[in-house]
Amino acid sequence: MSAHDSLAVGLVVAAHGRHVMVETPEGTRVLCHPRGKKSELVVGDRVRWQPAGDEGVVERLEPRRNLLFRQDEWRTKSFAANLDQILVLVAPEPMIGEGQLARALIAAADARIGAAIGLNKVDLASADIARAKLAPYRRAGVPVVELALKAEPQRSQELLAPLLAHRTTLVLGPSGAGKSTLINLMVPHAQAQVGEISKALAAGRHTTTSTLLYWLERGAGFDGTALIDSPGFQEFGLRHIGPERLASLMPDLAAVQEPCRFHNCTHRREPGCAISAAVARGDVDEGRWRLYLALHEELSASRY
Repeated sequence: MSAHDSLAVGLVVAAHGRHVMVETPEGTRVLCHPRGKKSELVVGDRVRWQPAGDEGVVERLEPRRNLLFRQDEWRTKSFAANLDQILVLVAPEPMIGEGQLARALIAAADARIGAAIGLNKVDLASADIARAKLAPYRRAGVPVVELALKAEPQRSQELLAPLLAHRTTLVLGPSGAGKSTLINLMVPHAQAQVGEISKALAAGRHTTTSTLLYWLERGAGFDGTALIDSPGFQEFGLRHIGPERLASLMPDLAAVQEPCRFHNCTHRREPGCAISAAVARGDVDEGRWRLYLALHEELSASRY
């Protein structure tokens, strides 16, 4: 037993720079900072901490169940830890960026985190185009919930409640898809929480936190239903994923049962490729296969 084992356990519910907001099992929130010059703490982390005046010091990061992150040529950016699922919110306007959606789902699969898609603004006339784009994901078994967060808030809330219940969910999505609307709908006092925590983390300066956890329903300890809001992103790098693993992280490709002729098949144009054959039969969407080919080329190039 180490000296840190006797320290209080806390949950990181917000982060900004080197400061984090740590919540105790009783619900008290304490502004903390880690020892050392660099912080790798993210929302969702469990930590051991101790008081230091009116604030606290994080002494140890507890083992993570998982961590969702993206990695490009220049840096690695972590979103959150110890997640049950991600909810990628998309909309017909602005039109779905299928590449970004696929990348987020691949990263979640790599971290062994469940995933669902929220299609917002289904009251718009262009919703059928978005539905068609998401059809391959539905066929691959990814849950898709259709929402009209502004036009039909009560119905949207009723659809979201069972999807989110008893889980910690990270909400991802491009600007304009409706993330803020979703958070404010599910967490009525969200804006007040943002103001209070931003002020504390910024030491009096008005700013917004990068990522913030909201309780929809808090159980004993850190159990319950929680939503984690994250900033938008323009790119979602998958540099940490080897090209040989890519097909296994795309559920429709991974579902092809027949083995390829060659054990190291890249599923591009090799003879006897089961996935190429499944595309030819129409069992795998051709657009998804083209996306796989583009990502495989990208990830292969990043290895050199």
